[in-house]
Amino acid sequence: MSVEIEREFSFLVNELPAGLEKFPSKIIEDNYIPTGSYNPSVRVRRNGEKYEITKKQPVDSTSGDSTRQIEHTILLTRAEYDFLNKLDGKRFRKRRFMYEIDGYTAELDVYLDKLAGLAVVEFEFSSEEEMANFVKPEFARADVSQELYAAGGFLAGKSYDDIADVLKEKYGYEPIKEVEKYAEH
Repeated sequence: MSVEIEREFSFLVNELPAGLEKFPSKIIEDNYIPTGSYNPSVRVRRNGEKYEITKKQPVDSTSGDSTRQIEHTILLTRAEYDFLNKLDGKRFRKRRFMYEIDGYTAELDVYLDKLAGLAVVEFEFSSEEEMANFVKPEFARADVSQELYAAGGFLAGKSYDDIADVLKEKYGYEPIKEVEKYAEH
């Protein structure tokens, strides 16, 4: 089991970068449990060919700061994943593209299926200093690091239509078109 502090910023992406297909990518399937939770913090994940169960919780639950999370991750065998993934949960699927920009690794998530239209880029940091010195690239639009409706547990089980109004009203966000091509394994 690994336990680490995850430091990250998340931004909406209004336009996918040109040539995105040439960057490494993988399909991620998440199942957030339990279904009765408004924003579940436990997920069973297929991350490409890797399987895991993760629990995230804020470093400081009193501050409401979502940019720093304690992340407990246990790697699973395929058999363990298949068993746990049968649990009734809230699900979604996305394609994650990885590429370098300004010395940082960008994780660009293009949501699929019912959440098609949503794209979010995340930047993770190894230290507080690195995080404090980060300057977001131009393609990274609104900072949604602290927004509940951008959290995986909250998004799980929803459709783009469920969040479209708040994205449009608060950020002028328009859905990304033609993402079906990214759904292929």
